[in-house]
Amino acid sequence: MTILLRFMLAILLALPLAFTQGASAQEYRIQSGDRLTIEVLEDESLNRTLVVLPGGTIDFPYAGSIRVAGQSPTAVGSQISQSLAGVLASPPTVFVTATPLIEPVVPTETEEAVVNIYIMGEASAPGPKAVLPGTTFLQALSQAGGLTPFAATKRIQLRRVSMPGQVITVNYAAIMRGAGMNQDPVLAEGDVIIVPERGLFE
Repeated sequence: MTILLRFMLAILLALPLAFTQGASAQEYRIQSGDRLTIEVLEDESLNRTLVVLPGGTIDFPYAGSIRVAGQSPTAVGSQISQSLAGVLASPPTVFVTATPLIEPVVPTETEEAVVNIYIMGEASAPGPKAVLPGTTFLQALSQAGGLTPFAATKRIQLRRVSMPGQVITVNYAAIMRGAGMNQDPVLAEGDVIIVPERGLFE
């Protein structure tokens, strides 16, 4: 009886550890194109939403370029906290939430139709794209493999069928610095993204 009780006690003690390890193993791993919401409790001016670049990195104040692809949101939060420890009085509390990039799928007759868009110019994989409703400008660029080194990142154009003759200019470079996230519109049917080639002094 004593041996049986010891065996049952050992199982009960091992359950919390096994649950913790299983939860950690199942935590989402960040990918290029994901949107990260970063909150620093000790300094709200550092709070921001960033899109993971095609290379798997983000740029965060005082931390510089951080490789986040393949890491969990918890691990990225710890990394940012360590980077800010030398700037703030003490290591801050950092929360990171990841919104995954939704991969386009081929719909069946019973599924919602995809949104057909077109990407032209200095994108790594230009051409027609079928994306899910709700896909944003930056997510579409990520699905196109990002931009080439020759792209004019400050004057990318978005042309809409519903706005004939009008051009929306998006400053991709500013967004990647953490500014102007409101310049990430949700795409609509027939949208055309034009990435011009940068000039000599751009």
